[in-house]
Amino acid sequence: MSVGRIVETDADVAEGAAWLAARDPRLATALAACGPLPLRCKPDGFAELLSAIVSQQVSVASARALWANLEAAGVTTPETVLRHSQDDLRTLGLSRQKARYAHALADAGIDYDALRQAPDAEVIKTLTAVTGIGVWTAEIYAMFSLGRADVFAPGDLALQEAAKAIYDLPERPTERALRAMAEDWSPWRAVAARLFFTYYRHIKQRDGII
Repeated sequence: MSVGRIVETDADVAEGAAWLAARDPRLATALAACGPLPLRCKPDGFAELLSAIVSQQVSVASARALWANLEAAGVTTPETVLRHSQDDLRTLGLSRQKARYAHALADAGIDYDALRQAPDAEVIKTLTAVTGIGVWTAEIYAMFSLGRADVFAPGDLALQEAAKAIYDLPERPTERALRAMAEDWSPWRAVAARLFFTYYRHIKQRDGII
């Protein structure tokens, strides 16, 4: 199986956005409301996934502080994580659970270079096999760290809220329902996700609930 299209530039995002707008008038309206979409590319590799684990269920400020602690201690590689006991990691601010997850990720032996060439489904399967990494984290990594053009994250509440607003739904769609809806946006589901994230911020600002 091939990897498929990779989103690497603003031009790629614009191409996907134009395709979506031509296919669906509601998406065209949403795109017009919130302007050009961001590229949102992030690094790939161990540190990015460790950062995602650190950021789970805490505020942005707290996540940044925790990550700063790990960086200051030089604990951002599999080798350095494994050289620290879970109790050591807790002294750096990680919860007992996150310390366990960090060790699980470090011990997983993921070949991050090979992951760049793996099909989307294999990427998700490889990452979710690690304790502490769920489907949402794996899908976000595939979209923004690996640039996969046809991955979506229907479990994301912001994407669900955006879908509710864009399609004037009576309630926020479930993860299962949104995953089914996203089939219509293939092969540019990751660009649809960028549109939905951007539109979600737009409606928050419009409604004054930042």
